[in-house]
Formats: sequence, C-alpha cells, structure tokens
Amino acid sequence: MAAVAALAVAAAVLIGIGNANAESNGGTRVMPLGDSITDGLTVPGGYRIGLWQRFQTGGYRVDFVGSLANGPASLGDHDHEGHSGWRIDQLDANIVSWLNAYTPHTILLHIGTNDIAQNYNLSSAPARLSTLIDHITATAPSAEVFVATIIPLGSASLETNVRTFNAAIPGIVQGKVSAGKHVHLVDMHSALTTADLADGVHPNAGGYEKMAATWFSALTSVPGSIGSAGGPSPSPTSTTASPTTPPTSAPPTSAPPTGCTASLTAGTVWGDRYNTAVNVTGSSNWIVTVTITAPQKISSTWNISASWDSSGNVMTARPNGNGNSFGFTTMFNGNTGARPRVSCRVG
Repeated sequence: MAAVAALAVAAAVLIGIGNANAESNGGTRVMPLGDSITDGLTVPGGYRIGLWQRFQTGGYRVDFVGSLANGPASLGDHDHEGHSGWRIDQLDANIVSWLNAYTPHTILLHIGTNDIAQNYNLSSAPARLSTLIDHITATAPSAEVFVATIIPLGSASLETNVRTFNAAIPGIVQGKVSAGKHVHLVDMHSALTTADLADGVHPNAGGYEKMAATWFSALTSVPGSIGSAGGPSPSPTSTTASPTTPPTSAPPTSAPPTGCTASLTAGTVWGDRYNTAVNVTGSSNWIVTVTITAPQKISSTWNISASWDSSGNVMTARPNGNGNSFGFTTMFNGNTGARPRVSCRVG
C-alpha cells in the first residue's frame, strides 16, 4: 500500500500542470473533475482525448472548462480540473469557486483514488463524496453531474478498499436523484481491469480509451448533457412552407396558423456572462432562432435541442420534451452591451 501511495504522490510531482487558457468554442460547457487520472498522468490528456474525438465524430460542440490545461494537439480543448494527488476533500474545498468561475452545464466526476492510496479516513470517504456532490448541485442546480465509480487499483489490498468505496456510490447517487437532483451514476470500475493500468494506478492508453467510451455512452444517454449532434453545423434546411405565408387555397373563413411567440426574460448577470430565459407561447411545435452579437457566444443551454449556423452566432432551438421554456448562458467576450434577439416559427 505504501509503495502505491508513494507512486501516486511522486508521479504528481513529476508532471507539470499548466493553467488553462480559456479554449472556448461556444459549445456546451463540460468540466472533467478529479485527480491525476482526469489529468492524464501517464497519457497527457487521459480519457479527454478519446472523449473529445467522439464529440467531434458525433457532431457535438463541447467546451471543456477548468483552471488547468494539458494534452496533445489531437485534444482540441485542453481545459480541465484534474488535480494530481488530490483527495475528495481537496476538491470540495475549491469546487464552489470553480463552478462559479466556469459555469459548466455538465460535470464528469471521478475522485477517491487518492483517498484510498493515502489511506485517508476511508470509513468517511463516501460521506465526503456525498458532501462534494451536494455542494456541486447547490452551486449549479441545473448542471448534469455524472459520478463515476473509481477504476481498479493494481494492489490487491488497495483494490479491496476501492470496492468497498465503490459499493457506497450507487446509494449516494440514488439519494440525490430521489431529491430531484440531476445526478447520474457511471460504472467506470467495471469498464477497466488491472491490465489497463500503466503503473498500477493510472490507465494506459487502452485504459483511457475505455474510460472515454464509458463517459461518452453515459453522456449520450442523458439528453442535452452535451448539447445536440450537429451543434457547429449550419441549421438544417426545412422543406415545410413558412407558417407566416397562408396557403393561397385556404378559404377566407379559415384563418392561417397564428404561429408562436418567444418572450425573453433576463436572468443572472456575472462579470463575464449572463443567463437568458425564453418562454414560447402559441404552439408546442416551435422553432426559435436566437441571434447573438459577436464576439458574444452561447456557452450552454438547457431544455432544448440546439444547433448553430457556421458562424456560431445563430442558434436554432427546438423542443426536446421539456416543455415550452428554455434558457441559455452567453459569454460577453468583451461585448457587454448587446443582448440576444429571438424569433419564433411553427415547425
């Protein structure tokens, strides 16, 4: 146990951790959150490489966020909150400030390995995890929080403690779900074996690829957690006639569809971003066009299926089964005077 713990601590010292440089593409904001396994100690970038590639292949526009950055050029967005050597309590001490700074819509949480490796108050580790999740959901109540069981460890004695810790996680997650929180369980432990570890603690390239596949499967099972496929592509062209043009064959006594109306309500404003709520009336089969003035960019959305034109400044919003109200967060990017413009048509 001491050898593995020493390895984890020593490895954390060997790699340099860079500060994030706000690589933002205006996509759905996702925060990879954890320790050196999230950072990618043995494979810089870790699971984020394969996950990013899946986003690109699937047409999802995702913006990784966090105060740290690392990884190869093939990882299009290097930002994350994977802190080498950190335990649950250390993440918990910083999580509120990170969430307020980066406003993620989705959080990928894999934490607890260093609690095990450092033999740090193991009996209360599940309670610390529960408290961390509570702080996340209280600070970002609309965020989707994916909580992973931790991956195996090479040491048989440490692996016993891993399994004990992991056994408590489903009950923790279910408790949050029962309380109405957007928390989801991800079984990461069963996705890897000790053969997928480079050093008995951290995954090798194959292990990280398995983690990426597991995260992606979990994300795509929750609508809206990574936006909608085709986010950066031009909006699809509709072959349906515009409802604002009444059919010429309609009898005078039959009024054309009245269409729909989208109403904006200003939400919370921070120094670098602001929220906007939209309520649609007149139809449940609506298409709302939201236009943002550059260099502002929409960073996250909720309760809609969204796609963007090639500029990234015009968003097309459609219902996703969550009613006729939706919202989005817009980054100022130096333009604090402009506000979104919306129009609505029946789909």
